[in-house]
Amino acid sequence: MNSLTVRTLLVRGMIAGLAAGGFALLVAYVLGEPRIDAAIAFEEAHSHEHEMEVVSRGLQSTAGLATGVLIYGVALGGIAALAFCFALGRIGRFGARATALLLSGAALVAGYVVPFLKYPANPPSVGDPDTIGKRTALYFLMMLLGVLLAVAATTLGRRLAPKLGNWYATVAAVAAFAVAVGLAYAFLPAVDEVPDGFSATLLWQFRLSALAVQLVLWSAFGLVFGHLAERVVAPRPATEPAGAVSVAS
Repeated sequence: MNSLTVRTLLVRGMIAGLAAGGFALLVAYVLGEPRIDAAIAFEEAHSHEHEMEVVSRGLQSTAGLATGVLIYGVALGGIAALAFCFALGRIGRFGARATALLLSGAALVAGYVVPFLKYPANPPSVGDPDTIGKRTALYFLMMLLGVLLAVAATTLGRRLAPKLGNWYATVAAVAAFAVAVGLAYAFLPAVDEVPDGFSATLLWQFRLSALAVQLVLWSAFGLVFGHLAERVVAPRPATEPAGAVSVAS
């Protein structure tokens, strides 16, 4: 794959990330923001300290949310496009659309679901401010492990395929990935800092909304980028205009 194709796919990946970010923004606003407001209300009702807002809540939930989600989508789209350039043709005989969808699914599972199940997202008022550095480090460590283990599982599946066949090699690779993730869960410390009296329903709804945002983001990216990448990697042959006369050389 030449540098011009990689550059074109990078740009299209960022465009697809922007489009996917738009869908994720809608989900975040409809599902996530009401839960954040409820969590903030709980915090204000149980806290005796009232800090002055540097940025108003209204701005945070509109322009601030849009800016963050859209930039996040563009950045992830560019990174995923580069990963696509490396993965195309190396993970099996899949076309551009199938590769984009597989890559998006793997990114969702390894980069978000794996750390989410160990260290799920929390709304405001959940979590000790003094441990935010530790919690952030643990989350990114789990994310890094998820990505590395996914790459290792893919490599294992490819090496086992000639001996076991594609089906059993895939099953073995997925099983190995699950076992390795389980061991990471067992050895890394747990974090449980939900304050007394906080609604379990609200916490559950917030975490589901956070998961829904990522699911929509990566699903939309896989579909949009797969379509755009297909037109670059396997463009349709040009057709002769109606009534044209071909001349044999």
